[in-house]
This record gives sequence, structure tokens and C-alpha cells, in this order.
Amino acid sequence: MTAAILGHDVWVAVCDGRKALLFQNTGDHVYPKLELRDHREHVNPRTSDQGSSPPGRTISSADGRHSAVSQTDFHDESERAFLKDFAHALDKRVRDAHIHKLVLVAPARALGMIRPALSPATQEIIHREFDRDYVKLPAHEIEQHLSKLGRDDRVK
Repeated sequence: MTAAILGHDVWVAVCDGRKALLFQNTGDHVYPKLELRDHREHVNPRTSDQGSSPPGRTISSADGRHSAVSQTDFHDESERAFLKDFAHALDKRVRDAHIHKLVLVAPARALGMIRPALSPATQEIIHREFDRDYVKLPAHEIEQHLSKLGRDDRVK
């Protein structure tokens, strides 16, 4: 058995490419009480709705051959920008000394996008990371899932 994930004053960031929630545990490890401190949503249309031009073509200067260039994934770029903005908001809270311990919960793809955007100071206070998609769940269900993860010690 490991130490409780949701101790008093632990912050929990739950996000994916379209929604980000930031909670603070005002309860304790036995009776957690996640209170919402920040909520962000991002409208992200499909790539086909964002880009109207067909993929580009290039001409090789060496032999004059034509090649297709893959289309930019605007949807992916938009998700990256959203998560980068959320990472900067987390960094600001860490700098302002509001967050001392952080639990990061996101699908693997979102974790891979947000990690490089976090400052070293924020990366240093990350207590645990979970590859889970809880962003659509209410706070009490997130509490239950994280408490169960702590008991089972199924940590990534």
C-alpha cells in the first residue's frame, strides 16, 4: 500500500485536448473533497473544417520530380496549443506559490503534449501522473477513482 494520492491541499489537473479542470483537495486523504479552481474548454473543429486547401506539392530542384506534402493537422495543432496554455496557467499558479503538490490525470496522448510545455518548477512538484481519461466525470467520481488507484497502487 502506498501513501494517499489525495492528501490535504493536493491539486489535481484533469485534462485532454479539449477540456481542462483544476481541482484542489480541501478534504483529507480519507475524505477527499475536490473543489474546482479552474475550468477551460476549447472548441476544436475537425481538421477538414479548419483547412480548406488541398495538400501542397513540391518540386525537387535536383531532378524536377513532384512530391505531395502531407496536410497540416490543424485539429492536433489546436489541441497542442490548448494544452500549452493550460500548462502555462499551471506554471503561473506554481510560481505564485498556490500549488505545492500536483497530480496530473490525462490520456496518454494529452500527457505527451502537456509534459514538454510544463516548466521545470511545475514538473518538480508533480506527485503522481495517471494515464486516464476522467475529464468528463464529475468531481466526486474523480475522487473515487483516484482513491481506488491509491489503494490498488496501479500507478504509471
